[in-house]
Amino acid sequence: MDSYLHDNGLPISVSHALIGGIIGAGLVKGGVNVLIIPGITKICIFIFLSPLIGMGLGIFFSITTAWIFKNWRPGDVDRFFRVGQLVSSAMFSLGHGANDAQKTMGIIVMVLVSAGWQSDFSVPVWVILSCHIAIAMGTLIGGWKVVKTMGMRVTKLKPMDGFCAETAAAASIIGNSFAGIPVSTTHTITGGIIGVGTVHRLSAVRWGVAKNIIMAWILTIPGSAAVSGGVYLLLCFFGKS
Repeated sequence: MDSYLHDNGLPISVSHALIGGIIGAGLVKGGVNVLIIPGITKICIFIFLSPLIGMGLGIFFSITTAWIFKNWRPGDVDRFFRVGQLVSSAMFSLGHGANDAQKTMGIIVMVLVSAGWQSDFSVPVWVILSCHIAIAMGTLIGGWKVVKTMGMRVTKLKPMDGFCAETAAAASIIGNSFAGIPVSTTHTITGGIIGVGTVHRLSAVRWGVAKNIIMAWILTIPGSAAVSGGVYLLLCFFGKS
């Protein structure tokens, strides 16, 4: 499910694909009673809140930055923020690891505990390093269709716009990470980009592309849940045969 949508250039939430996978397998194995509804409710609330927070912060940073640099020449502003984007990208990557990597670690530790390989929920160093290496390699390999969608198809981004969107997303994700709230990096940066675009004018945002992205978000959890439930049933069938 995740790979299919990425191959089609739609930036979906890997976090929600992972959560959907857990929900699907849990439902098939133990029914509704095994699900912890308050935890799922919190995640569902932030499906809507995280892009709105990113959008609000994107608008704030965009307006503030434009006011600070209003007397600069456009060429000087572009050169300054080409360097500034290195800083905002680093902050965004830090937020990504502080939130997204933790979810993967949690799944691995859950398996280790349920299999009896460890007795508590402490995270071994090898799990931490494995998750961070995997995220770094995935970033290095790159889903270039997704990069094109975010960088070119939602709205036209100048260096200052990219800096504001990344800073907005980083601030939101890092804040939620400290609060222990699992949010979607993808949702937050998309909200930041849309917020930056709307500062210029509403028509600067390609709302048709934004609608397709939102539809992919809505389908991610149920689609992943269906796939994981089906895989679990197949494994059970072949395990008994």
